[in-house]
Amino acid sequence: MSGTLPKALSPQSVPDSAGRFGSFGGRFVPETLTRALDELVAEYDKAKADPSFQEELDGLWKTFVGRPSPLYFARRLTEACGGAQIWLKREDLNHTGAHKINNTLGQALLTLRMGKTRVIAETGAGQHGVATATACAHFGLPCVVYMGAEDIRRQKPNVFAMKLLGAEIRAVESGSRTLRDAVNEAMRDWMSSVEDTHYIIGSVIGPHPFPMMVRDFQSVIGREARVQSLEAFDGKLPDCVVACVGGGSNAAGIFAPFVADDGVRLVGVEAGGRSSEPGQHASPLTFGRPGVLHGSYSYVMQDDDGQTCDVHSMSAGLDYPGVGPEHSYWKDTGRAEYIQCRDDEAMKAFDMLAKSEGILPALESSHAIAKGMEVAGKMSPDQNLVICLSGRGDKDAMELARLRGEEW
Repeated sequence: MSGTLPKALSPQSVPDSAGRFGSFGGRFVPETLTRALDELVAEYDKAKADPSFQEELDGLWKTFVGRPSPLYFARRLTEACGGAQIWLKREDLNHTGAHKINNTLGQALLTLRMGKTRVIAETGAGQHGVATATACAHFGLPCVVYMGAEDIRRQKPNVFAMKLLGAEIRAVESGSRTLRDAVNEAMRDWMSSVEDTHYIIGSVIGPHPFPMMVRDFQSVIGREARVQSLEAFDGKLPDCVVACVGGGSNAAGIFAPFVADDGVRLVGVEAGGRSSEPGQHASPLTFGRPGVLHGSYSYVMQDDDGQTCDVHSMSAGLDYPGVGPEHSYWKDTGRAEYIQCRDDEAMKAFDMLAKSEGILPALESSHAIAKGMEVAGKMSPDQNLVICLSGRGDKDAMELARLRGEEW
């Protein structure tokens, strides 16, 4: 870490009252949303001070989600890499198959506390959509999910699951028909329905307080990993933690409890897509520059005129031109490093984990597995590396078959 960089403050110290992580974050929204966001800030502050709120959420995480998720030693993967001991934080074993449920239950509880009677959401890979539909079914809330038409094609199992759970799916045909366009449509819905509707944003993006609030709900991943590491590593913390980064919710969740521990290296893995050419990847922290997208200031893929660029990833959940503002803050302070993983590298990692450990990872998580293996191979065998396995890969089976030209 460079000595010229400002030291990253702990997640408890950021954002400030304006929702800023250093120069990133904030709130860039139409006036129609200001009151709803102020109401959300006030209700979240009250909930954090109310022990019954966290008690109810802890109970749901334990009995409905199945937490704590295990910290699993990947023995055969470790032997294949020949370096550090590789451990997987198994968020894929959560109810609904991904880390997304940690956040949606928390925001659904806030929806009820605010007296809102309708929920909307956006989704890319569909895991946030399924998690939101699940939370709404659990609490009896009507739910509308916006999803790009291209992502609906790629993620049919999750689309069907959302319908089974009672959600209405609204296909978005504009733009690249992916996550960015789904967020745009959800924002438009929210501006016209804000009096009775809460928008459950699925990542650490959007205007304040969403990046902070989603990080807080997802930090259960890192808190558990910290305790489990101390137990498994004879009282030591992991030497390195690796997670994939699209919007960045699973990475923020597992990184945040380790930010104050300078000895723990934090590595985020962006979607390198097909190549480093513009439009062929989804890596704003590597190739983007600061700008405003979906209500906050962060690294964004932009053209010379400042327009948001099209991006590509084979993973619907990483196919997004922006990133959570706290990741931009961690990048610029040097607290976390961000690297890329191409589509083909992620596909090889998918096969490696499936055949060496008997686990099908989500394509998103496969990016973290690929680069986690590379990093581990350069470390010593007495060190420990934890990878956040953010979701399971059942949803991606049909898309993998299509990409490989195989019959389904």
